[in-house]
Amino acid sequence: MLDMNELFIANHPVGVESRVKELIELLKSHQSEDPLLLGIWGMGGIGKTTIAKAVYNKIFRQFDGRCFLLNIREVWDQDNGGLHLQQQLLSSVYKTTKIKIQNIESGKSILEKRLGQKRILVVLDDVDKLEQLNALAASYKWFCPRSIIIITTRDERLLSWLEIDKRYKMEGLNEEESIELFSWHAFKEPRPRKKFATLCGEVISYCGNLPLALEVIGSHLFERGIKEWKSVLNKLKSIPNKEVQKKLKISFDGLSDDKDREIFLDIAFFFIGMDKSDVTDILNGCGHSAGIGISILLERCLVTVDTKNKLRMHGLLRDMGREIIRESSPTTPEERSRLWHSEDVLDVLSKDLGTKATEGIALKLSRMNPICLKTKAFKYMRRLRLLQLAGVQLKGNFKHLSTDLRWLCWHGCPSRYTEANFDQRNLVAIDLKYSYLQHVWKKGQMMKKLKILNLSHSEHLTHTPDFSYLPNLKKLILKDCPRLCSISHTIGHLKRILLINLKDCTSLRVLPKSIYKLKSLKTLILSGCTKIDKLEEDLEQMKSLTTLMADNTAITKVPYALPRLNNIVYISLCGFEGLCRNVFPSIIWSWTSPANNLSPQMHTNLDLSNLVSIMVSNSSSSHAGLSSIIKELPKVQNLQLECGSQLNISGNVNLVSSNVTNFKELEAPSRTSHVSNMNTSALEAY
Repeated sequence: MLDMNELFIANHPVGVESRVKELIELLKSHQSEDPLLLGIWGMGGIGKTTIAKAVYNKIFRQFDGRCFLLNIREVWDQDNGGLHLQQQLLSSVYKTTKIKIQNIESGKSILEKRLGQKRILVVLDDVDKLEQLNALAASYKWFCPRSIIIITTRDERLLSWLEIDKRYKMEGLNEEESIELFSWHAFKEPRPRKKFATLCGEVISYCGNLPLALEVIGSHLFERGIKEWKSVLNKLKSIPNKEVQKKLKISFDGLSDDKDREIFLDIAFFFIGMDKSDVTDILNGCGHSAGIGISILLERCLVTVDTKNKLRMHGLLRDMGREIIRESSPTTPEERSRLWHSEDVLDVLSKDLGTKATEGIALKLSRMNPICLKTKAFKYMRRLRLLQLAGVQLKGNFKHLSTDLRWLCWHGCPSRYTEANFDQRNLVAIDLKYSYLQHVWKKGQMMKKLKILNLSHSEHLTHTPDFSYLPNLKKLILKDCPRLCSISHTIGHLKRILLINLKDCTSLRVLPKSIYKLKSLKTLILSGCTKIDKLEEDLEQMKSLTTLMADNTAITKVPYALPRLNNIVYISLCGFEGLCRNVFPSIIWSWTSPANNLSPQMHTNLDLSNLVSIMVSNSSSSHAGLSSIIKELPKVQNLQLECGSQLNISGNVNLVSSNVTNFKELEAPSRTSHVSNMNTSALEAY
């Protein structure tokens, strides 16, 4: 028999059962007698309320009192909304309306006294403000031991404020679940009809596994023909569904700072898939506080960051942001702050309709068939900050481009060098991949704000620019520039450089000596530079270097300076690859081979004091060389090696474990050696 206190979940609760099971296990993992606070967070429309209802139905009978406060965000904004929510909470738990609350402050006192008298279950659904939590559940101390309080929100930061015990981030449905949920709404069946299979795939891809969108758009397409489906799909590509748009826009409207809204819109239009740190630099250059701004967007589930530090955004959130701008001026695109739809951009630029309203433009066409536009089209766009072009040639005077420009991304730039009358002093990032540049600047200009320079895949580039004009550059990316044959010695002027990527620059033979003076450099990539045959011992000056990638080069010798780099984490060099703690022992072993003829002076200069393990096989090793090196390893404890003859090790050696064929222990006067044997399998973990 159905308990009349159960909440309605959904007509088609696809994917609910598995997620409820996960949450119940999360609740069971709480061992303390204290009240349990559980936060369920995620983007709008992802099913937080549905799952909270299902969990409530599963466990509410175990409690002395219970209350599910639905849609707190909406109710709170109504007249006396906060007071009404407090009254509802108290009435539901105590099954009475006799206790009256006069105002929110007195309500807090009453709730604090009353809620702790029963073991209760409370769900606070769709919380979006700190004041709501303060009024309804300011502290776990309000509640009786073993009570459970569940909060659903789009804002993870609210959970941090309340010191939530357990958190559950809602993710979208998987592909199979998405197909089933959509089919129930579009066909009233669990699987799509055959003739609609391809179109179903397109709609589900557009919905991005978001339950709200699958339900709304599926219902909209119910009993419509194939032509209507195609028409709806075409419309959705430029104008999102209004019901979905309204639901998703709640998160955007909830941003309290206009600057945060601007950051969201810039990402939605231009920066999805870009490195988070690069975007932060660009947006900071635009006058935003991007560090905290992006953090807020992450907390509100408006953006995400993947494992490679790239910014990501759900496709429907992206479309929501773009629709906000389109709606601001639906019939006159020149009055919009951002332009991205190619037809609108071409219309504005080809007719010289640009205005000061325009802050960003993205026009990405085929680089195989570029179109030609006049620079005069930008003359009145005095506030243009962000410009992204591909498959475009610009003719005319470059002085028409805005001096407010902070980001120039021009893939396939056709010029041999950038125009002298193009004022680039305020640029923060330049991305000219696939360009036809031979030289970057015919005449250098001081660019103190430039942080990122990317000239990758520029087949005709032969020389780098004079870096003394770029004092604050952080990233230099020259990947796959096959004719690049020299790097300016002024690279040593880059005191703030963090990354230099020269991968696959196959004509490059030598690195300038000045590059080794870069104490700030963290990542140096030389992989595929097949003519570079040497790294200088001056490498040890690169105090901040954490990553060195120089595989597939002509380098045959590992610099002895390498282990003296205290911050080095990852190495790819001369056949050695991996984390330094794993690679260094093998490198050191290779130095003991007779072919290297390692001199005592060379290895006594090595700073290997923190090395604790050597694991290598080499039957031709030099016994004297190994003994000499081990003297320099005061912390070494583990030794694994193979040798075909007797091996003598003398000196102050304190080995805890070893696996050595034909090992013979010797003691030197006034020094001790201690070895305890361990079989090979026991050492495999090192």
